[in-house]
Amino acid sequence: MHLGHDHDEGFGGGPRAKNGHHPGHHHHHGHNQPHAKAVQWQTPHLPHDHAHPDDAPHEHDLDLVEAAFVEAFTTATDVTSFLRVAGVPFVGEAPDGRRLHLLRVETETMVDVGSVAPLIGGGAMRYDPLPAKMASRRRRLSFLYHDGNAVQRLDFAAVRALADRSGAASFETSAG
Repeated sequence: MHLGHDHDEGFGGGPRAKNGHHPGHHHHHGHNQPHAKAVQWQTPHLPHDHAHPDDAPHEHDLDLVEAAFVEAFTTATDVTSFLRVAGVPFVGEAPDGRRLHLLRVETETMVDVGSVAPLIGGGAMRYDPLPAKMASRRRRLSFLYHDGNAVQRLDFAAVRALADRSGAASFETSAG
């Protein structure tokens, strides 16, 4: 027996199939095979009587979708058409009913090149520059919308949650 698999044969010789197992030996989970669906985030263990949230396939790997958006957006020759194809509303309606008008899309590149950690006792900090292999690059994506009163900065997930009301061409302000 190894790692939860029972074998009737010994550890020694005997013919083996191309997959390295003895004839007639089957695993029903597959070696080095992905799970039934892609899993990126771990979920905590919950009580057996908890309610299962609806599985929203459009939300899987949202960080990867956002990274692909940033990469393609920064090289797009027609950003207006790109935003339309990506489903980003020029005029969106927030869940609270506010109308938001898209003003700007910002991408920011950040590179982490150092690390700070507190020393024992908490009286001081230690700074260490990171070796090249440990330096990391990140991009931040923001959508700036005007709600009639002020500019609101939304992330990719919040923009995807807006209802598209792009037919609207004007809006009321509270100053009047």
